[in-house]
Amino acid sequence: MKSKYFLVQHISLASGILALLALLGTQIQSVSAHNAAQPLAYVRIIHASPFVGTADVFVDGSKLLSSFQFGAVTDYVPLPSGPHKVQIALVGKGINAAALSQTLTVQAGMAYTVAALGTSPNNLSLEVFVDNNLLAPNMAKIRVYQLSPDAGAVNVNIDTDTTINNIGYQHASDYYTMDAGSHSVKLTAPAMQRSMPLAATLTANSITSVFAIGMFNGSPGAELVSTQTRGIPSLPNTGSDPTPRVEPVHAADPLVSWLLGSFAAVALGISILARKIRLGGVR
Repeated sequence: MKSKYFLVQHISLASGILALLALLGTQIQSVSAHNAAQPLAYVRIIHASPFVGTADVFVDGSKLLSSFQFGAVTDYVPLPSGPHKVQIALVGKGINAAALSQTLTVQAGMAYTVAALGTSPNNLSLEVFVDNNLLAPNMAKIRVYQLSPDAGAVNVNIDTDTTINNIGYQHASDYYTMDAGSHSVKLTAPAMQRSMPLAATLTANSITSVFAIGMFNGSPGAELVSTQTRGIPSLPNTGSDPTPRVEPVHAADPLVSWLLGSFAAVALGISILARKIRLGGVR
């Protein structure tokens, strides 16, 4: 009879432990899902200001980019939704010597291109473009950004059958869907009576961005810079993560730490119980 009593005790205790473990597992999954659902926007930056040399870029007081050179375009980086203070200073000068300081607001699930621009050393600004990185299945998309301060409105020809007219300074074209493969892009600045060619290879399910930067009359000289981003499937917003990557491991949530500690305590209790049973039963 006594052995049956101890057996019932052990079964009840084991059932309680299993229930607690199930609860802990559910709570850990819930916390992990909460942490993974933090709202993020995705932002890339292009240095298109001829009047700012190699620079450092600060976001909310912390350095994001070092030695950022004219014509460079970053990958998309995740930022929490909401306002962010962006400051640009000549390399090595520090945040207190920022030549440009501006607050930008981004929305979760959206992708943005932020261009550092300027028509003179005393007239610098950041221009924000909302990007649409939704892929066109088995096709390629292309968009042209006019960031050359002295070019005026420009015209763009893609091969012989696509013409984009009158893209003004600090503006971008619509997105154009093209067959994947090699294409000839020519940008013409009528005010300068000059043109610039670009041979572009467009990849299926990607988005190609072509940036006109620099000075037609001055230095650094005018040029076309292109980048390519993998497209994303159709989602409610136009952003999502254009360049998925493995995120660094952050400090554990306090609740997760508590749950893991509880799990360890339960495991220790099971171990002690098993040892007592082996030694002759629970007293």
